[in-house]
Amino acid sequence: MEGKQTLTVYGAGLAGCEAAWQAAKRGVIVKLYEMKPEKYTPAHHSPAFAELVCSNSLRSDSLANAVGLLKEELRRMGSLIMEAADATRVPAGSALAVDREKFSAYITEKITAHPNIEVIAAEADRVEEGQITVIATGPLTSDAMADYITKELGCDGLHFFDAAAPIVDAESINMDVAFFASRYDKGDADYINCPMTEEQYNAFWQALITAEEAELKAFDREEQKKLKVFEGCMPVEVMARRGHDTLLFGPLKPVGLIDKRVGKQAYAVVQLRKENREGTMYNLVGFQTHLTFPEQRRVFRMIPGLENAEFLRYGIMHRNTYLNSPELLNDCYEMKSKEGVYFAGQMTGVEGYIESAGSGLVAGINAARRLLGQEPLRFPRTTMLGAMANYVAWGGVSAFVPMNANFGIIEPLSHRVRGGKAAKNEALSHRALEEIERIKEELE
Repeated sequence: MEGKQTLTVYGAGLAGCEAAWQAAKRGVIVKLYEMKPEKYTPAHHSPAFAELVCSNSLRSDSLANAVGLLKEELRRMGSLIMEAADATRVPAGSALAVDREKFSAYITEKITAHPNIEVIAAEADRVEEGQITVIATGPLTSDAMADYITKELGCDGLHFFDAAAPIVDAESINMDVAFFASRYDKGDADYINCPMTEEQYNAFWQALITAEEAELKAFDREEQKKLKVFEGCMPVEVMARRGHDTLLFGPLKPVGLIDKRVGKQAYAVVQLRKENREGTMYNLVGFQTHLTFPEQRRVFRMIPGLENAEFLRYGIMHRNTYLNSPELLNDCYEMKSKEGVYFAGQMTGVEGYIESAGSGLVAGINAARRLLGQEPLRFPRTTMLGAMANYVAWGGVSAFVPMNANFGIIEPLSHRVRGGKAAKNEALSHRALEEIERIKEELE
């Protein structure tokens, strides 16, 4: 081990473990800092690494599903997280679910047994100067480390209560009902507008004010009180409860939006705004929400034109710790202003277990390659690993928000595919996996 280059990784969650593993198996010595079991966040309870704090489901395993593609890309790239998941899976239909205790134990054993990885059980409040580093301390990063990242590394706006509206797949919007227009015809007709009659609005309003909200964790409740976000970023259901007509003067204001097919203004209009340059994703303007995901699907599909909407991400309101990554990171998850400092996991703006592991894989590979004097490995946007890295590096056309793996961020096909959406998604997946195989051959 003497004379070998050293990588320092902070955080032994899914992203940190994946980054450490990818570097270690390339011959790099890794120092992995993890504050457990000395200290726990409010969401963590097990001393094991890669603890699954929410569901034990890693979601779909189908290549017609974006996260299914991401999982297969990770498998082919030698992911420790996927190795553990496949070894500890439990029956869950078409989804990949795991025995959470065996899953974490598997990863912990692999990490602690690797001869190139030294685990240091200590809370870190700064990174070692001059060291190539991967910071993967998660959405509940300690206040001390968050303060260091903000002040010393210059990552402003790191720690806040996050509020984001749902995003839907553009192809799932019924354009026989919805129409393109901008208010008062000012500028380009960039918004998709979903018109409502008075009867439709009344039914929607009633459903919205009685819908079930997600339960806030204790630390989220405290953060919500501290930051007082609701006036400046009010959940749509809270706004609706202030009165029957409140939304008609807010996000559902119909004034200046004429559907030229009928030549008149609707009683209410829900507007959707482009989420990416290609126009494959749209967000519901003003619809930040704290409803449960099933309730969002039920209630928001009552909006005319969204009756069959495919939600690429649901609205969220919770404490989060993530970077304004398009200003700070490149598509290797490395800081643009500080070479050799990489981030991985939810802090970068990826959302979900597998997405976190994917960012850890890309960051870990590239940190190791930097240490070994090799050129960075940039995954193309035709792969899901590359599409996520590009979203983190460049964002969309609106404010940057965390994103799950979805086909809306991947580079579109250059040709049409018959057979519907599933066939198109499978074609995107096959193209991506061909790229992954090419990358593997180049690395051998």
